[in-house]
Amino acid sequence: MVLEEPTLLGQARDLLIAYALAFPIGWDRERSDRSAGIRTFPLVALASCGFLQAAEPLISGDAGATARVMEGLITGIGFIGGGAIIRSGQRVHGTATAAGLWVTGAIGVATALHSYAVAVVLSAATIATLRGLQMLKYDRDESE
Repeated sequence: MVLEEPTLLGQARDLLIAYALAFPIGWDRERSDRSAGIRTFPLVALASCGFLQAAEPLISGDAGATARVMEGLITGIGFIGGGAIIRSGQRVHGTATAAGLWVTGAIGVATALHSYAVAVVLSAATIATLRGLQMLKYDRDESE
């Protein structure tokens, strides 16, 4: 995918969109007192968008180079998500936060690639999953 000629205003717009779409996800995790929250999620989206923007002069028109930058982002965000996963005895916590971080990186990438509809759907689906499906989650503490 070839990106449009970057302009300062266009790049700033995309960074703000990535930040704004990730903010509600971070807010949800913050309200739930999770290990990553209102600061982490927007920063992941911002960085993902920014890395692609910064690399654009080097990768312009080269789909393989763009794919390699995205591969590095996917791996790096997976590493950050791994830090959110905590094992306590037989229980594992933080997998939803880790998955949310990964999706938030995809929001930043989609925004940088001007796939705004994808970024909006990813944000909405993530919020709906984390908040809306919480009531369906099995509570082990109540069953013990």
